[in-house]
Amino acid sequence: MKEYVDNKTKYENLFYLLNTLKAAVPEGMTFPGSIPDVAERCGRWAPDSLSASVSGSSDEKPTPRRPRWKIALAGLVVLAGLGAALALPLILGSGGRATSEQRLTTVRRMLRDFPLVDGHNDLAWNVRKFLHNKIGDFNLSAGLESLEPWARSRWSHTDIPRLRLGQVGAQFWSAYVPCGARDKDAVQLALEQMDVIKRIVDMNAAHLALVTDAAELLEAHRDGRIASLIGVEGGHALGDSLAVLRAFYQLGARYLTVTHTCDTRWARAAGTSGGLTEFGRAVVREMNRLGMIVDLSHAGEETARDALETTQAPVVFSHSGAAAICNSSRNVPDDLLRMIAANGGVVMINFYAKLITCGERATVEDVVAHINHVRRVAGVEHVGLGAGYDGIDAPPEGLEDVSKYPHLLAELLRDPDWSEDDVRKLAGMNVVRVMQDVERVRDQWRRAAVLPGEESPGVRSSDCTYRPA
Repeated sequence: MKEYVDNKTKYENLFYLLNTLKAAVPEGMTFPGSIPDVAERCGRWAPDSLSASVSGSSDEKPTPRRPRWKIALAGLVVLAGLGAALALPLILGSGGRATSEQRLTTVRRMLRDFPLVDGHNDLAWNVRKFLHNKIGDFNLSAGLESLEPWARSRWSHTDIPRLRLGQVGAQFWSAYVPCGARDKDAVQLALEQMDVIKRIVDMNAAHLALVTDAAELLEAHRDGRIASLIGVEGGHALGDSLAVLRAFYQLGARYLTVTHTCDTRWARAAGTSGGLTEFGRAVVREMNRLGMIVDLSHAGEETARDALETTQAPVVFSHSGAAAICNSSRNVPDDLLRMIAANGGVVMINFYAKLITCGERATVEDVVAHINHVRRVAGVEHVGLGAGYDGIDAPPEGLEDVSKYPHLLAELLRDPDWSEDDVRKLAGMNVVRVMQDVERVRDQWRRAAVLPGEESPGVRSSDCTYRPA
């Protein structure tokens, strides 16, 4: 009788432990195969099972039965394995007790399923500086770390091996136009930079895919290629023409940075007073109509406010920081962060030390501070990543090049306030959502048959402009 009671208690405890572990599995979490049923392995407990006779004729020898304590032990071993499988996600959600390697493993798994989207990379400008856009022998797939002049340049952080190591899922490549080209050959330079970006993508088609919308971005990521998008940096590249803006869109540009470090005739840059002119507002409206993202990095505060008041689609700051932490005119003050939240846009955090600490050095923790500040003020749906690699010469320690993104995300997972879903949003899904919203506004305007804009800032008198006789 005592054996009967002891065995009954053992099985009740096993079933209780199994149910407890099942309840601990986070909603939506799956395992390779179903959770084993102890009863299937050991037989369900029943009072009459102790006295049941062995089946078969009296001439057969009864099959020896395994002692029940061994069966119970086997069940416990199975449950221990389940506990190990559950341990990592439970640890990550219970206050950051996971090791750095465990967090990194979680991030790498996450980035296989969801794209990391970076808002700004200046590789194309380095190609112009170092190779004059002659890329016949330029092997981005082989790596640039040991190739001159890239190896000795503090401005070089990007190649395909490091992009792969960093699990970059999508990259906005900047077609940067220096302010020195304003009112000169800015339009030509923009076209040439867009051309070289597209040629680089074509030459590395096994790794890169040119995309122009959110659906194509997600498809490229599923296919294992890095979705490549084009952003034109500097409103002066338009040559004050909405027709040029439309041509840029047709060639694949999906954002325009309204200003760089110089004013245009219709928008003021960071550090200068004044905002958008009427033509500047027309530029924003035409971008809404086209389905092109308005990028306000480098824009003055009044310009940004005017753009936010004018746009009907979300905007981005493609490579900026929080002004409350580093009071640079290039960073975003809290009142604008709140406007970004109301607009549905995203501030993508830059990795330049001078914008992170307002000094010459920065660390991963300093970048995290900017991310957390934007999250506190605007919300986790409105922060992203826009490192600015290949356009900065002082990246943070621990984020030296494009291979290091997973380490930043793993650092965030140390904080119990950051869930995996939060990190997915920051890493890229916030920007994907902005793209989808911008495309939705475009489609609405198409259905409403909104005509292309024909506004002009007025006649520009210059030796570099044609004037009819």
